[in-house]
Amino acid sequence: MTVALIVGTRPEAIKLAPLASLLGPEALVVHTGQHHTAGMTGHLTPDIELHTAHDTTRGAQLGAMTSALDQLFRKNRPDVVVVQGDTTSALAGALAANATDMPLVHVEAGLRSFDRAMPEEHHRVLIDHLADLCCAPTPVARDNLLAERIPPSRIAVTGNPIVEAVGHNLPQPEHQLQLLNQLGLTTSAFILATLHRPENTDNPDALETILRELTALREPVVLALHPRTQRQITKFSLTTLTREIRCSGPLDYPMLLTLIRHAAVVISDSGGVQEETTVLKRPILVIRRSNERPEVEATFGARLRPGQDIAGTVNQWLSDIAATHTRLADQRCPYGDGTATRRIADAMQTVRRSARTLCPVPKTSHHRPMSLRALSVQPSSSRM
Repeated sequence: MTVALIVGTRPEAIKLAPLASLLGPEALVVHTGQHHTAGMTGHLTPDIELHTAHDTTRGAQLGAMTSALDQLFRKNRPDVVVVQGDTTSALAGALAANATDMPLVHVEAGLRSFDRAMPEEHHRVLIDHLADLCCAPTPVARDNLLAERIPPSRIAVTGNPIVEAVGHNLPQPEHQLQLLNQLGLTTSAFILATLHRPENTDNPDALETILRELTALREPVVLALHPRTQRQITKFSLTTLTREIRCSGPLDYPMLLTLIRHAAVVISDSGGVQEETTVLKRPILVIRRSNERPEVEATFGARLRPGQDIAGTVNQWLSDIAATHTRLADQRCPYGDGTATRRIADAMQTVRRSARTLCPVPKTSHHRPMSLRALSVQPSSSRM
C-alpha cells in the first residue's frame, strides 16, 4: 500500500513525521511548496517536491497546488491520501484526492472555531466533508463532526500526534538547561510570547496594544517573532515598543519546546503552541477572537482579545505560579496518551478505493441539512 502524506508547512511535517516513520516505505511524502522546505529540516524529508509559487494569493496558490497534486495522483495512484490540519496544502490535497477518486484521510478533523472570518475554518469544514476517514483528536471534535451529520462510520477518535512529536523533539533535560543558559534565562522566570495571526498583526491598534501589554508584565518577555509580525512592527513604526522585550527570530522546534517547558506562562495566538502547552504542562493565555481548541481553554488557560486584561491576567497568574504549575502537572493532556499515530494507522486500514460506498441517508429527515452559512462566531472566555 502506498500512502501519500501531503505537507506544506512545518506544523504538518511535525505532526505527520511519526506516521511517516511508522509507515516506512509505504509512505510517499509530498511537499506542496506552500512554505520553504527548509522549515521542515529535521522533521520530514519529502519524496516529491512540487514547485508551486508560495508568494502569491491564497486562491492562486490553492489552484496551483490542487492542479499539481491532481496530476501527481493520476500518475502515481496512491492507495490513500492523508492530509493534516487546515492549511491551504491540506485543502488542495483533499480536493485533488476527491477529483481523482482517491480515499482521503483527514488527521486533526472536527476542529471548529465557528468563526467564518477565519480562512482555516472554511478549509476544515470542506476537508472533513470530503474525507473518507476523519481522525478526530478529541471527543469534542468528534461531536462537531456528528453535529454536521458526518456518519459515525467515517469518524475515529485517535488523539493528536502532537503528543508523540513533542516527546520526540523535546531535548533531554541537561540539554534544555544548556539552551536556557545560552539565552540567560531561568526556569519559570520568563514569559514566552508568539504572535502571527492577521487579526493581531495586521491591525496596528491591536498589535500596539499587545506590545504595550507585554511590556507591563512582571517577568521578562521572550517574543519569538514570526516574519509577518516583524514586518508589521516595522511597517507600523512600533519598534520602540520592542526595546523592553527580548525579541528573537523564528525558533527551531527543539528550542521552542524548551522555552514552552520552562516558561512561567505562555502567551500566543498559535493553535500548535496551545497543544504543546498541554503536553508540557504550562499555562497559556490565548490572544484571539475565537478558538477551535476549547479543550485548552477549559483546563490550561484562558482566551482574550487584545486589551489591557493581558497584563492584568498574566500578572495575577504570576502571583501564585508555582501552585498553577503543580496543578497542571497532574492535568491530563486532552490530546491523548501518545498512541495517536498507531490509532490513525489502524483506522486507515479500513480505507481502500474498492471499499468506497454511498453513505446512508440519516433517518432523521425532518432535520434540515446543515448549511455552511450556519457557522457563526461564538466567542467564549474562561479564567484559570
